[in-house]
Amino acid sequence: MAYNARVLCLPSDEDVVHEMRSVNAEEAGIRHMLPKARHYLVKLENVRRPIAHILKETFLSNGGDAVVSREIITASVEHCDVILAGTRKHFQRALLALREQGFGCDVLATEVEAAIRHFDGLPNVPRSEALSDPRLGRFFDLVGTRTVVMGILNVTPDSFSDGGYYSDPSAAIDHAYDMAANGADVIDIGGLSTRPGADPIPASEESERVLPIVQELAPHLDIPISIDTYSSEVADAALEAGAMIVNDISGASFDPEMPALLARRQCPAILMHILGTPKDMQVSPEYADVMADVCRYLRSRVHALIEAGVDEKLLIVDPGIGFGKTPEHNLEIMRRLRELKSIGRPILIGTSRKSTIGRVLGGLPPSERLEGTAATVALSIANGTDIVRVHDVKEMVRVARMADAIVRPQPTSTRTSGGDTKSA
Repeated sequence: MAYNARVLCLPSDEDVVHEMRSVNAEEAGIRHMLPKARHYLVKLENVRRPIAHILKETFLSNGGDAVVSREIITASVEHCDVILAGTRKHFQRALLALREQGFGCDVLATEVEAAIRHFDGLPNVPRSEALSDPRLGRFFDLVGTRTVVMGILNVTPDSFSDGGYYSDPSAAIDHAYDMAANGADVIDIGGLSTRPGADPIPASEESERVLPIVQELAPHLDIPISIDTYSSEVADAALEAGAMIVNDISGASFDPEMPALLARRQCPAILMHILGTPKDMQVSPEYADVMADVCRYLRSRVHALIEAGVDEKLLIVDPGIGFGKTPEHNLEIMRRLRELKSIGRPILIGTSRKSTIGRVLGGLPPSERLEGTAATVALSIANGTDIVRVHDVKEMVRVARMADAIVRPQPTSTRTSGGDTKSA
């Protein structure tokens, strides 16, 4: 081939600018061309027919396009999903025009602009000086800079992978120190199994398992402790004992008191998607569109917590691999994980030793899923995750550092947040 033609894979504005500079382009020209170099597909759900027509006309007239249902054209339905397509320049022009329309198009334009801004930027997290403990400050400073590694400490007799290994307090404490020494950035302590089919236990029993561990570790670790619970009673006691983060598999929905607790404590919270409860979540889970449902649920939980009084900057989202999903659903989520960036919150993912890995690799038991876990961790990092929750800390820290070197080359992009990020 005479010209070595190739399609460039340039995931960020910085990469696009670097490539344009490599051909010695004028700086003014680069600034002019940059919005034309990034393309987007933005999907909207349940759009009313008048707005769908306006979107089609507005995007076409500004160089982009809008994909709408044929039944909207024939007026046989009143609502449909819409896919908007175009460069950032096309979106800038079209969204500006939409703001001048009626029918609530200004609200729609604001939502689309925010989704693109979040997708392109780093999540807006608290600044170190705004947090009560320097360990939390260091935790949030890492988000967007490199992958944060959360070590799993299950002090349960019946967890799917390591049940009973660390139910003895001395073994649990030693394991926590080992994970910290091996590079964990946060330790997640859980006293209730949430494996498929698991029954709930009384909050008193859960507290008896976790509180002695939290009380022993909190004064001595220089990294934060997370409490893995959906009970506000257990969470409150653990926070009082020295934990700093609440990791709630229900997205703070199982216990009606959890949102108020998180608002009162103003502590970081991880909100996970789950379909059903641990007891029944794997009984024929079905979705029309798993990514749409997961994204919609997580957005609704973020909104609910904000309405309850929690600072949005403290919230982290988790798509819930294995929680009410088939292996096919889990693989689809990992493949399309970057779509969750549109929510604008840091993304945590927990694939460690999950059954989907065993299924893909021919029925391997949890003890033989290290390599499969490593593959899911590396690809989740490439697809936009900020935090990985893992059992095998030493190995996954190495995987994360190698993946970061590829997808987050130094110097890293300057953090942008809130209204300071570039708009569509």
